[in-house]
Amino acid sequence: MHPSTFSIVAWDPESKSYGVAVQSKFIAVGAVVPWAKAGVGAIATQAWANTSYGPKGLDLLATGMTAEAVIDRLTAQDEGLQHRQIGIVDGRGHAAAFTGEACMDWAGHVVGENFTCQGNILAGPEVARDMAAAYQRSGAAFPERLIAALRAGQAAGGDRRGQQSAAILVVKEKGGYGGWNDKAMELRVEDHPHPIEELARLISVYQLYFSPVDPRDAMTLEGAVLDEVARSLTRLGYLKEGSGVGDALQAFYNTENFEDRVHGPGLIDRPVFDFLTKKAGQAQLD
Repeated sequence: MHPSTFSIVAWDPESKSYGVAVQSKFIAVGAVVPWAKAGVGAIATQAWANTSYGPKGLDLLATGMTAEAVIDRLTAQDEGLQHRQIGIVDGRGHAAAFTGEACMDWAGHVVGENFTCQGNILAGPEVARDMAAAYQRSGAAFPERLIAALRAGQAAGGDRRGQQSAAILVVKEKGGYGGWNDKAMELRVEDHPHPIEELARLISVYQLYFSPVDPRDAMTLEGAVLDEVARSLTRLGYLKEGSGVGDALQAFYNTENFEDRVHGPGLIDRPVFDFLTKKAGQAQLD
């Protein structure tokens, strides 16, 4: 199998994160292409992918080797190198890429400051070019910038063979759940007609649960806000006759795992308010 794939590998100096985002006409691309280690670098190995490039490349990057040197070392030991495609960002944020001559057209890459975009079996060079431009001009947070690149690549024609799966991997020192590991985000869409948009949806849900609470999002439970919260909790079965809105809202928080988004008594988080009212609206339609 020779999956058609386009990806972006990047280092974000602002958040001190490495990331890889990828889309492919291939099932479960997230199990093959993206590799990253906090403080070390990130790698995308694709085309007729040699998955050993991931762990071996990260080990070499950990020694202080540059992205170019790692690519030279990996491909020099590989008889199938002309079928490989790889993008790397090293520990200094410097990017490099390689596209073998036997990769299926269109295949190529665009390397920029702190990132590289690459792809094979694409509609044309505009796919990688537009990915790079979208990433550079986006002012969004790092995961959304990576998704912006994928969306731009798809809009430019993407894979000639279509869409199937997508994935994102972001690492940052102590960026994982509870700060116990470095995996800040790892989401996969294994088989879907619109995998990039589904991945974007998952990112928004993920950030609802794991992004830090912003004090500016605290809404006072009074007036129209209180009325809408009460209506929504009633529709969802949390608020019953004789019970209070506060207790019902806490039960909703507990069920939905929103304990970390509690601002304090008499307040509700705006993203939680939006989630609650949308869920209640869907329940009413059902």
